[in-house]
Amino acid sequence: MGEDSEKREAALTELRKRLEDALADAGLTKVQLAARARRSRTTVQEAFKDGGHLPSGATVAALAGELGLSAKQKQELLELRRAAAGETAGPLCVRDEGLGKPIEHWDPHDLEVHPAGTPTAAAGVGARAQRALPGYVRRAHDEVLAEAVSEAADGRSRMLVLVGSSSTGKTRAYWEAVQPLAAAGWGLWHPYDPTRAEAALADLDRVTPRTVVWLNEAQHYLGHPQVGERIAAGLHTLLTHADRRPVLVLGTLWPEYANSYTALPNPGQPDPHSRVRELLSGRTLTVPDAFDEEALDAAFALARGGDRFMEGALTRAHAHGRVTQDLAGAPELVRRYEHGTPPVKALLQAAMDARRLGVGLHLPQAFLIDAAIDYLTDDDYDQLTEDWAEAAFADLGRPVHGKQVPLRRTATRPPRVAAPAATPVPASGPVFRLADYLEQHGRTTRRRLCPPASFWHAAHKYLVRPDDLANLAAAAEDRYRLQWAHHLRLRAAKAGKAEALLYVAKLRAAAGDAEGAAAVYGQVSQTAHRHVAEAGDTRDLCDLAEFLGEIGHLSGARAFYQQAADAGDTDALISLARMREHEGDWEGAEAAFRQAAAAGSSRALIFLGRMHTKAGDRESAKAAFRQAADTGNAEALLCLAGTYEASGDLEGAKALYRQAAEAGVARALTDMACAMYEADDVQGAEAVFREAASGDEGGRALFCLAGLRESSGDVEGAEVLYREAADAGDVNAQLILAARLLDGPGGREAAEELLRPAADAGFPRVLFYLAEMRMETGDREGAEAAYRQAADAGGLETGRVLQFINGKPQFEPKRYWPYGLNPDGTPATPWRAFATG
Repeated sequence: MGEDSEKREAALTELRKRLEDALADAGLTKVQLAARARRSRTTVQEAFKDGGHLPSGATVAALAGELGLSAKQKQELLELRRAAAGETAGPLCVRDEGLGKPIEHWDPHDLEVHPAGTPTAAAGVGARAQRALPGYVRRAHDEVLAEAVSEAADGRSRMLVLVGSSSTGKTRAYWEAVQPLAAAGWGLWHPYDPTRAEAALADLDRVTPRTVVWLNEAQHYLGHPQVGERIAAGLHTLLTHADRRPVLVLGTLWPEYANSYTALPNPGQPDPHSRVRELLSGRTLTVPDAFDEEALDAAFALARGGDRFMEGALTRAHAHGRVTQDLAGAPELVRRYEHGTPPVKALLQAAMDARRLGVGLHLPQAFLIDAAIDYLTDDDYDQLTEDWAEAAFADLGRPVHGKQVPLRRTATRPPRVAAPAATPVPASGPVFRLADYLEQHGRTTRRRLCPPASFWHAAHKYLVRPDDLANLAAAAEDRYRLQWAHHLRLRAAKAGKAEALLYVAKLRAAAGDAEGAAAVYGQVSQTAHRHVAEAGDTRDLCDLAEFLGEIGHLSGARAFYQQAADAGDTDALISLARMREHEGDWEGAEAAFRQAAAAGSSRALIFLGRMHTKAGDRESAKAAFRQAADTGNAEALLCLAGTYEASGDLEGAKALYRQAAEAGVARALTDMACAMYEADDVQGAEAVFREAASGDEGGRALFCLAGLRESSGDVEGAEVLYREAADAGDVNAQLILAARLLDGPGGREAAEELLRPAADAGFPRVLFYLAEMRMETGDREGAEAAYRQAADAGGLETGRVLQFINGKPQFEPKRYWPYGLNPDGTPATPWRAFATG
């Protein structure tokens, strides 16, 4: 054994000496050699370094080729490498370096695995942008793939073709499957240049053992009208030739291609795919279009573990299960939006704004065309052609990966009710649906923007669904576009929306028209009861009950909540219970809460537990919270932990907090750490805060930990943690640091610089703080700009003081803009609210 080891070491030493000599003769550096040989710098350094890893045969062959060694010299190096590895004698098979490269050197995206997100710049000048892959969910076809890979690793040649629709995860499945072969030193060849078919036909006979032949989109090889049959014959020879095994051939096909190639021709008809059909026989495997329940469970587990790609896809695709299609199409959808023509971008922005402000899925084409106008610059508007809309919609209808399109023409299903619909029938004409991913993208990137005037005009003119109009009215009011809020509410009232009709009733009452207000009130009551009778829809009854409660008509509110509850609305039952609790009728409240719980509402049990807690009945509170937790309500675990904590059982509370954290409640660990700190377990609290800082509540956990340090006198340590919390996006930490900067040498400029990212993201608290800071330094214009920015982001509530900082009221919109704002943010001129129109 010792002698063998010495021989291997001597062979390795001689191998490295010859490589060093060849490198000197070539006049190259190791960095240059690595680039030419398409190897990493680490791989090349290891090949030359004493004590480094033994290079693979493929690496030795590649280095020899780039160093200009003869075929004989190259063969001698490979013999030395084999001796150093202790490999037995026999035919020396080194993969032809002209065909592909080791699997470990491939980027999966170069093998056409669809990227799932936008690239992030890698470190270093000229470095390639990198894309992360989402976590992988194994499904039934992966087991068959794994078996084929195992057989190939054992020395048998195999071929598989995954058949599935676009973007169902076929190529990614292959990438995951071949990783064991990568660890074993296999190579991978992806015939591509000058064309896929030409590359395959020219070099199939050069494929050597231990090679994966990657035939993604196999129709480009097997379906080629001139050479497809010859390629199929070459693959058959490769798979059956004993001296060339093992190889693994992997291909993908859409179902329509697979069906075409495997279908038998009619008698007397040409048979253009006979060899392809023979090759595919017994070698195809279907990939399902959608995740089944087991796969969805695995995907949700990845999302809970921090996989942002999977989390985002599941928010859009959990209902239909087409998760891989969503992941594959997302980046291309964004690219189509960002690089679209001005009309294309304008239509998409109008659609994004409509969806994020509450308009339903189906957007009328006429609305989109009129709404898009003010999204265009003056120059872009001047260049519009007569057919601009037709051309833009045609462009937006072209599909991307996964058969998704940015804006898809669709159809609305007619309502299926026993009686004629009471709501208006949508206007005739085409309707379109925005791609889910672009909708989500718009909610993120456009959250702080208020739509232009053309959007509100088009909504008022073309939208007819009561919910759409009411939602847009609320969005306009949140942005202090009061005139548009008023007009849209009037339109919603005409469409029969209860909350809008109640708005009209308020206007009439305020104008002294008691009779008119009563008439509207009666209309709402009739409409509400009709909706319950026709479709079991209790929303209008609840709106009416809420309105009566706001104006102090409590008996009427109770009556309507009871009617909604009798119709099966558990939320109405909870509202009724809370009214009874507020009035001191605890027995009646408990009865209503328990009735809602019996109907399946765990939320009712949480309210019941809180009521018992306020009454000092901890045991009853625990029982209610435990019952809610037993139904799977993780928030109830936090409430239950609080009761244990209040009764002095910290260990019991900690166990429950930990259970809530494991169930996915983000703030559970931070709450646990706070409880430990309150119990004087400072060291344990800090450890849990640190644990929480690595999760979704990282900013809040760091902020709390900073407060802990500050209260203990560690001002310097607290400052570091406040900065960490601020970097993690915690607004409270950012405001504390801004206040300190304001008092320091940097003054307002330093504070503004710190808060700019949060302000640009539209966080109202930050914007109000900036406005106050600017006002105190005499910058009234800057203060108003911050308030307008908050309004654009939907951070205002009409006529109310919105924020208190240092105990002082921050902002009353009516003082600044008594008539609201125009869509462009300028103060509106006087206008009068009226109850008809």
